[in-house]
Amino acid sequence: MDPQQILQFPHAAAPAAGTSLEVAPGLRWLRMPLPFALDHINLWLLQDGDGWTIVDCGIATDHTKGLWEQIFATPLGEQRQPLQAQRVLVTHCHPDHAGLAHWLCQRFGARLWMSQAEYLTAHAIREGVAGYTPSNLLAMYRRNGLAGEALEKMAVRGNRYRQAVPEFPQNYRRIMDGDEIGIGGRRWRVIMGYGHAPEHAALYSAELGVLISGDMVLPKISTNISVWSVDPDGNPLRQFLDSLKRYAQLPVDTLVLPSHGLPFRGLRERVEQLEEHHLRRFEELHEVCSQPLSAFEVIPTLFQRELDTHQLFFAMGEAMAHLHYLYYQGALKRETDADGVIRYLRDGAFRIETAAI
Repeated sequence: MDPQQILQFPHAAAPAAGTSLEVAPGLRWLRMPLPFALDHINLWLLQDGDGWTIVDCGIATDHTKGLWEQIFATPLGEQRQPLQAQRVLVTHCHPDHAGLAHWLCQRFGARLWMSQAEYLTAHAIREGVAGYTPSNLLAMYRRNGLAGEALEKMAVRGNRYRQAVPEFPQNYRRIMDGDEIGIGGRRWRVIMGYGHAPEHAALYSAELGVLISGDMVLPKISTNISVWSVDPDGNPLRQFLDSLKRYAQLPVDTLVLPSHGLPFRGLRERVEQLEEHHLRRFEELHEVCSQPLSAFEVIPTLFQRELDTHQLFFAMGEAMAHLHYLYYQGALKRETDADGVIRYLRDGAFRIETAAI
């Protein structure tokens, strides 16, 4: 059976660009385009008294701004009034979520709400400080086997983040794990997730039975989990799998509002699917590392298709994340060759703890 047949999708299609669709009382769904293979992001409007809380923003392009203008001009909610934002809440710092945060905050005189790690990381990546530099990233990828034409193409990317997030607010309201945020007379609990981003905020309303999952739980694709150059020995995939257990504890009928794909029910089943997906990847990598291989050399095992430079950027980080998980689990050992490249070799039995629910 197709794994997607296990999930329930209340809506067969997304709202058209520049429009919104109510998916729960006082909660509207928007979809904005993205200029790469993952071609869309879902955004959310939560009715908040006489105004609205915007959850996530879209990437900073003139096209996205134009679609927002259409939303601004459309009467919303029971009062049929134009959108007035009370606050802009950003789940995490990635550009499709944070790109227009400054623009939206400025337009409405609204405050940015965000976790501290995500807020500071956004500024660090934009400014190329605290180790968030293209040269630092390239050096890490080079140590992990990226070479030749692929490395040359990666080197000319520059600071792509700054292009997609041209400005960012200079102050914010900090949100933390477990916070209860009052929005429109309802309480939304912050559930932090880790591995995909430093401190990703998902939002859960028990009253509505809704989880705004951001990128932590997606219905059809697996969330990108990458090792970053500021933490080159990190184990983000362990953090991600641990985070999934928290979401799986929510009620079985929870409506999940993801950043990509369609809203769905079947959260626990989806967590099991994601665990099984990574289990297969771990088994494949453990098998192929019967000889020393770098992260770059195992990419064909994880991604059995041709990748462009944008996709290779994420594939390198994800290959490293899977290898690091197996290394810390004791299933692989790693060594640095005379050419300075880190390679991994099978060293022990493979196991993974599953059953998140």
